[in-house]
Amino acid sequence: MGRRATASNRLFARALLVAIVVLLVGFAVVRELQQQRPPQLQRPPQLDGGQAAIADQQAVKSAEAFLEAYVDEDGRVVRRDQGGDTVSEGQAYAMLIAVALEDHDRFDAVWRWTQRKLQRPDGLLSFLWRDGEVADPQPAADADLDAARALLLAASRFEEEAYRHDALRIAGAIAEKETARSDGRTVLVAGPWALRTDRVFLNPSYFAPRTFSLLARATGDAVWQDLGISGRRTVAALTDDGGRLPPDWAVLRGEMDIEASAPPSDAQDAPAYGFDAARLPLRYAESCDERDRKTAAGVWQVLSQRGIGALSSRHDLEGDPVAEEVHAVSYVGAAAAAQGAGERDMALALLRSAEEHDNRFPTYYGSALLALGRLMLTTERLGSCRPVDATAEGHRGSAGKTA
Repeated sequence: MGRRATASNRLFARALLVAIVVLLVGFAVVRELQQQRPPQLQRPPQLDGGQAAIADQQAVKSAEAFLEAYVDEDGRVVRRDQGGDTVSEGQAYAMLIAVALEDHDRFDAVWRWTQRKLQRPDGLLSFLWRDGEVADPQPAADADLDAARALLLAASRFEEEAYRHDALRIAGAIAEKETARSDGRTVLVAGPWALRTDRVFLNPSYFAPRTFSLLARATGDAVWQDLGISGRRTVAALTDDGGRLPPDWAVLRGEMDIEASAPPSDAQDAPAYGFDAARLPLRYAESCDERDRKTAAGVWQVLSQRGIGALSSRHDLEGDPVAEEVHAVSYVGAAAAAQGAGERDMALALLRSAEEHDNRFPTYYGSALLALGRLMLTTERLGSCRPVDATAEGHRGSAGKTA
């Protein structure tokens, strides 16, 4: 009798163990499927007709002001307040702004200059041009992504298939040379130069969910969906799920160890939310995926605890200001974060503050981010989240609708 009871107990224990394993595997599968499900094409909170028209006018005004102030006739974007040099980021910004305005001539001029002066044989864009030549041939992944997005939108809007070909060439080079593996997924790195033997440099503000989604549809390559998932995971890890601010820079050691870091150019500097990281809420707030907008909302949760009066061009990762000055980009980043949190009126007020600051203290960077902030947050000029536009994002769509 005792032996039969012991055997029965063993069978029960084995059955219980199998059931537990099945449950754990089931939970893991469900979690993975949730991560991989297609983006939810939900429209962000809407402006009414009158507000939308005003917002569109303001966006067009800011966009035209940037192009007039910083783009030469030959298509070169000049950082007039930074020694008169040119960076690939600026060329890509101008391409996005020009396509949003449906300015075919200006778009083509900027892209042709970029092709002639900055594009490398592998398709990526050299970062810096100065004194008539390339001064730094290393690419920056954000510029490559923005250029690819602008070209895809231009191919649809201007009905030029050559732009699509150019976009896909850049996209292929990004996937091949500007990615690494992290936590079993592909993650965007800052550029080919960032792939070092002991660590990999990431710039979270380069993550671009809207662009990843667009390239996923254009290429059919699953790597772009993977980049969207890994981007959210990376930001969540760096911010403790929205409890801290995202850093300008981060390092990845191995496949699992990621942490905020000093910029590659100054290893002694403390990690901070500054001019780079302020772009992250803009990238995530414009997304059609509610999960991305929640990522932007996390930034607002931290910034709003200190009050807008404490807004600075540089914060530590707990949210405390560590610089006395504020910048137009600071306001644009805060506006995007507020919009991600559903604070539409606050977002519009912060965009007005960005404009006022840039009028008083004009800069290339502030003017560019103000134009992009208004275009991305308050209009559909760079694409709509409406399901009808899901397969051809950015085709026409000039009316300002989203906020």
